[in-house]
Amino acid sequence: MTDERSTGHFPSPRLPRSGRSADDRNAAGVFAVRGHDVATASSGRPGRLLPAALILLSAVPLIAGAARLTELTAGAEVTPGNARFFATPVPVVLHILTVSVYSVLGAFQFDPRFRHRRPGRHRVAGRVLVLCGIAAALSGLWMTLFYPRPDGDGDLLAAFRLVFGSAMLLAIVLAFAAIRRRDIARHRAWMIRGYAIGLGAGTQALTHLPWFLIFGTPGEFPRALLVAAGWVINLAVAEWFIRKRPIGRGRISASRTAAGGLAGR
Repeated sequence: MTDERSTGHFPSPRLPRSGRSADDRNAAGVFAVRGHDVATASSGRPGRLLPAALILLSAVPLIAGAARLTELTAGAEVTPGNARFFATPVPVVLHILTVSVYSVLGAFQFDPRFRHRRPGRHRVAGRVLVLCGIAAALSGLWMTLFYPRPDGDGDLLAAFRLVFGSAMLLAIVLAFAAIRRRDIARHRAWMIRGYAIGLGAGTQALTHLPWFLIFGTPGEFPRALLVAAGWVINLAVAEWFIRKRPIGRGRISASRTAAGGLAGR
């Protein structure tokens, strides 16, 4: 009987049916996770259009927030409509500043070039977004609970604000917990949902516009529904976006395996 060790001939290792080694397949998984984003980045234009559209959607609340800050800092006349802000300015100032940063900085997180060409900046921006999002949600909840209600704001609108404000806070916390576990898919999905709620004021301006043009100033009940519609529309679009560009579990698992294999070397 011939001994392979004595002849120096060893049986060649069997490759998987795909013709690639396990390391090759694991490494391919790393690139598969980013495949869609790289393709989008290579086209250039789609990566720029989405952040620009999101910033444009934020324009009305950003302008309104800047006007409110100017009013508070310039010592404008106190009226029944703004008396609550002059009496306790910190929550509204904190809300305007954090929502503004959250809206603009969050828009750039949808640009694949920003995420992959500047991964360090993407991570720093993500931390800033978590802090600003939490501060914006908490300050919004505080204003709903403790500021005197202006004319036209009833119990239903207050309930909607509490529900969606709490949902935004929960989404950001879940996104942070997911990235701590390196669960990229869940992190991405929850951050998109939280951003969609945070961007609600922009869509609410659009839901109010047709009513103003046709019927005039909405009453208490229609106003509550129009405000809620802005959040619902944003969340519906967010869910569509998440499902249209999924990051599969298998691909994430493959990337983790590849990362572990490289670290072991």
